[in-house]
Amino acid sequence: MILAAGRGERMRPLTDHTPKPLLQAGGRRLIEYHLDALARAGFVDVVINHAHLGAQIEQALGDGSRYGVRIRYSPEGEKALETGGGIFRALPLLGDGPFLVVNGDVWTDYPFAQIPREPAGLAHLVLVDNPPQHPQGDFALVGSLMRNDGPERLTFSGIGVYRPELFANCAPGAFPLAPLLRRAAEAGQVGGEHYRGRWMDIGTPERLAQLDRLLRAGASRPRG
Repeated sequence: MILAAGRGERMRPLTDHTPKPLLQAGGRRLIEYHLDALARAGFVDVVINHAHLGAQIEQALGDGSRYGVRIRYSPEGEKALETGGGIFRALPLLGDGPFLVVNGDVWTDYPFAQIPREPAGLAHLVLVDNPPQHPQGDFALVGSLMRNDGPERLTFSGIGVYRPELFANCAPGAFPLAPLLRRAAEAGQVGGEHYRGRWMDIGTPERLAQLDRLLRAGASRPRG
């Protein structure tokens, strides 16, 4: 699943008329980098949620055949359901087993083929070095287990594998994902890994422009 329903307030005015996943860097839409990477890793069925200007996403990407995948959409209307609520709404499309989720507003060269298809617990998260705009991090990694606190906190990349059971006690509506992950981590039910490759959170026009410059220049290690 690619999360593509965010309003992109920090990206305004770019997102006033274009949904954030369709913004371009390096001559391509942000979401297209994910679709190509997922196809290369052997993922075929992709669910994309959308809200703000969501019809543009469906029109731009179609059924996914040009990217080598099959896309189904989970529309949320004009008001997005937040990360947790959006995934919960899409569960009927995601099946009964574990599923991969990636934020639509990050850029990375993470090799999706290496992520565990069967997490040991309820979830497996990919962590990255803390970018300048998020120095405090999100989780600590102790061995292969995620902890809410520890000597070194890393940043959640927006890439994770989840079991449907993570959402067992949830109800329809808007809610964040982070509290679910923190409760599961407290119970020792979240695994993780530290990815040291290329990753960027494309949350502002300035970072979008930075990524565009780096991609066009063929830079080897955009960060943040």
